[in-house]
Amino acid sequence: MALIAQITRTGGPEVIEWVDRDLPPPGPGEVRMRTTAAGLNFIDTYHRSGLYTVPLPSGLGMEAAGVVEAVGPGVESLAAGDRVGTWAAGLGAYATERNLAAASLYRLPDAIDDETAAASLLKGCTVEFLVERCARVQPGWTVLVHAAAGGVGLLLVQWLKHVGATVIGTVGSDAKAERARTAGADHVLLSRQDDIAARVREITGGEGVSVSFDGVGAATWQASLGATRRRGLIISYGNASGPVEGVKLAELNQHGSLFVTRPTMHHYYATPEEHEAGSARVFELLTAGVLRPEIGQRFALEDVAEAHRRLEAGETQGSTVLVP
Repeated sequence: MALIAQITRTGGPEVIEWVDRDLPPPGPGEVRMRTTAAGLNFIDTYHRSGLYTVPLPSGLGMEAAGVVEAVGPGVESLAAGDRVGTWAAGLGAYATERNLAAASLYRLPDAIDDETAAASLLKGCTVEFLVERCARVQPGWTVLVHAAAGGVGLLLVQWLKHVGATVIGTVGSDAKAERARTAGADHVLLSRQDDIAARVREITGGEGVSVSFDGVGAATWQASLGATRRRGLIISYGNASGPVEGVKLAELNQHGSLFVTRPTMHHYYATPEEHEAGSARVFELLTAGVLRPEIGQRFALEDVAEAHRRLEAGETQGSTVLVP
């Protein structure tokens, strides 16, 4: 019997309900995975709230680690007892057990424990494509990272420092500023106090940053416009404060012929080869200690509604792990 979170309507955290379900044996190409840890991500709240449309009823959650309990016909790449992680199996990571395609699973290296995998697999692959394939950041560049003390933000700072960038981070409090500095940020600005664009220009001698990594959305769009250098790039990859709307192309011209992209992860992990290469790079940097995910809080899996509330209120630090 599996315990599974689902939504039958969109709305606040209160729409999450739990159901018991008997799972059939895994089908052809499938495995049964027992969840040992699940990750919490802002995109989970978008699915729950209806900002991103999903067919209802729907499961929730994308990121999890666990153990293979059984394999279906035709599965040769995995066996019972293997430790695995996933973010690409579709919604449903908030579950004690589930059947899913073997091809959607990554075998976890021995050096990476289950909670670390659940805290960093989706976020790490996000950061990989943002830094190395979307922005293609080069040594010596100065970049801006909004929400630099969040789960993705901390990994972004660490990865960017690894490739030789100078990092300016924005955070919401003094406590979060210390976390961003510990991750390697060279300069940290307080989003509720500082004029971000003006301070970035001051730090960069008036030039601005080569890339603005903006996972916040509506609340930081103007700051990103004002902070990005001539012919620089704004990567708007999240909507924590709401989606960016009403973008005027003339503004990109007025701020220096800027480039803007709104990427989605699935376009960068569209083929088996991209999945293999991207995850291998993440595992490499996790094993080497370059990426050091901070698990700021743990919740029981059944308390995921409260975890959603804390995340949306800005009351979490680093990554959040849900434990059955």
